[in-house]
Amino acid sequence: MSPKIRILLADDHAVVRQGFKLILGQQPDLDVIGEAADGAEAVRLAHELNPNLVIMDIGMPGTNGVEATRRIIEANPECRILVLSMHKDAVYVREALRAGAKGYLLKESIDNDLLRAVRAVARGDGFLSPEVSATVLQDYQQVEDPFDQLTAREREVLQMLAEGKVAKEIAVALDISVYTVDAHRGRIMKKLGLRSGTELVRFAMRKGLIT
Repeated sequence: MSPKIRILLADDHAVVRQGFKLILGQQPDLDVIGEAADGAEAVRLAHELNPNLVIMDIGMPGTNGVEATRRIIEANPECRILVLSMHKDAVYVREALRAGAKGYLLKESIDNDLLRAVRAVARGDGFLSPEVSATVLQDYQQVEDPFDQLTAREREVLQMLAEGKVAKEIAVALDISVYTVDAHRGRIMKKLGLRSGTELVRFAMRKGLIT
């Protein structure tokens, strides 16, 4: 018998995670080995538990699913990520795939496609919900994006700024000085070609960092 697919669930809603466990737990080839309530915990547990597959909600507070995916793949390129999202917009799909996800499953398609998506991604194949354009998978790596110029810390600061946090709150959360936060903000605005806080928020929304 082949070894079971070891799965880590990452979703900020406990009820959703329990629902997934019920569905996946009935399958003889699938084994849920851990649960994460946010992106940061997902990154930590992926390192500790070494799952074959992470089912990653894209819209989590703090470290979002896209950033968590990027960090997990950077640390372990063999880990497969299946992203869950309510967004059909190609921008969200492209960001998830550019971060390293192998699959993008719309939440509205979970009842019909979850098990098929899990098994496809676990064996290294790509999976996109039928409602999502297949062309995104073919061309996403060719799109030049200033977002790629940001460091991991700058992406964290960008998300927190977009969420409305002030410099002091960010400094406490990241254990850095307010001066460093301001320096990060300046570099972010310059790299992305943004001129105001409103443009920063709009950019973060397009990238799926906030909703």
